[in-house]
Amino acid sequence: MPRILIAGYQHETNTFAPSLADWDAFTRGDSFPAYVRGAEMQAALNGINIPVAGFIDAARQQGWTLLPSAWAGAIPSSYVTRDAFERIAAAIVDDVQAARIGGLDGIYLDLHGAAVAEHADDSEGELLMRLREVVGPGLPIVASLDLHANVTERMLRLADALVAYRSYPHVDMAVTGERAAALMARRLRSGRRDRLSAKRLPYLIPLNAQSTWMQPAQGIYDELQALDHEHDSVLSFCMGFPASDFAECAPMVWGHGDGAVRAVQRLYARAAEPRQWQPDYLEARDAVAQALARAGQADKPVVIADTQDNPGAGGDSNTTGLLHALLQQGAGRRYPGQVALGLMFDPAAATAAHQAGVGAEIELSLGKAVPTFSGQPSDAPVQGRFKVLALADGRCTLTGPMMTGVSVRLGPSACLEIDGVRVAVVSGKKQLLDRELLRMVGIHAEQMRIVVVKSSNHFRADFTPHASQVLVAKAAGPMAADPADLPWRKLPDSIRRRP
Repeated sequence: MPRILIAGYQHETNTFAPSLADWDAFTRGDSFPAYVRGAEMQAALNGINIPVAGFIDAARQQGWTLLPSAWAGAIPSSYVTRDAFERIAAAIVDDVQAARIGGLDGIYLDLHGAAVAEHADDSEGELLMRLREVVGPGLPIVASLDLHANVTERMLRLADALVAYRSYPHVDMAVTGERAAALMARRLRSGRRDRLSAKRLPYLIPLNAQSTWMQPAQGIYDELQALDHEHDSVLSFCMGFPASDFAECAPMVWGHGDGAVRAVQRLYARAAEPRQWQPDYLEARDAVAQALARAGQADKPVVIADTQDNPGAGGDSNTTGLLHALLQQGAGRRYPGQVALGLMFDPAAATAAHQAGVGAEIELSLGKAVPTFSGQPSDAPVQGRFKVLALADGRCTLTGPMMTGVSVRLGPSACLEIDGVRVAVVSGKKQLLDRELLRMVGIHAEQMRIVVVKSSNHFRADFTPHASQVLVAKAAGPMAADPADLPWRKLPDSIRRRP
């Protein structure tokens, strides 16, 4: 039976963000599974909603022999350090070289597609090139990609097939791994590559416009599936991660199969209309004012997305603009104990809460003023007296649709209350995409009037069904909601900064 090596390298790089992804970021296992290599890999990643788990399940059904190499993932941030990339790449390349001795029929890679290393702008392309140098042009290499991949010409040229998620929030990660396995099976049966067609959009799409829960993305992905059925193609549309400063940062439509050329042309025509990609934002104070006006009339909470401090897009989850706005407008006094914000990354505050104990009141400086793309720091920390309502060790298993089954380890965590506003404080960085992350410190989102989430879109999968309204707020932070606000240096003039 075919012998397939499996490996993974997952990082979404905001080159404008303040914190690097060093080797420790890949080995901590705080909000992604920790780095794993060899036989333990299958057991560690099996049964959770990530692509490699879906590939493993499909491979078992095919009867393939899997050769686990290494899987590495870290929360989005600035550049992957040279040291971290070289360790990950060397492990995978070494394992491929060793696997060839016993016979190797294919390689599957669980990639993100928007990882930028300090010394390699197209670091996934760099990894693919190193693998091709070992196995030559004939061995099948198939990879799955995140919907936010910035797909390069080199990636398309070096891989036999690439396939991306079709949902944002990414509820179909394991399904995409299964789709990659189907492409691998197709490649093994035919003995040749499928025909490839690809076309890049000439502008960046803001993250907040990309949700497949809303138009236009929802309709575009519906059409993608219809075109696949009509043309017997396997299409992908990556809307891109619009904060990676390199020459090929832009959305891409591509497809594999004899009918791919026509299918790509039709999908591109639908996706490339620029006027459809215009998201709505509110200033922090306006978002809170609207939420307060709505909260008293609704039977479900109003959710506010603190999009510019999204740790899933390179923020550090520690800015205070929305917290200041809640306090200034007396949100917690109007609805005591029914206004919540999370996750606030502040290890010192979490430690102080654990030292003081539940029920204690402590003086704190919560949050941090951080550099932003505007050149000005974010809002000052919140100084005041906080009550410790609950403590936790930061360990929980996610139960929402996005990363079902993934265990996170966020270190000492606490629910702190100030002026009636509850804040979920953690010692590790994690986008608030699952209500379980609030439950672990005693906050039940569905019982709140207002919930502020440090997220851009991933929260929608688990929060929107329990919300009366979703508002997107722009408080000062490291991740620009509008890509045109970023100080680009490497993006060519042929790629417009906004639609």
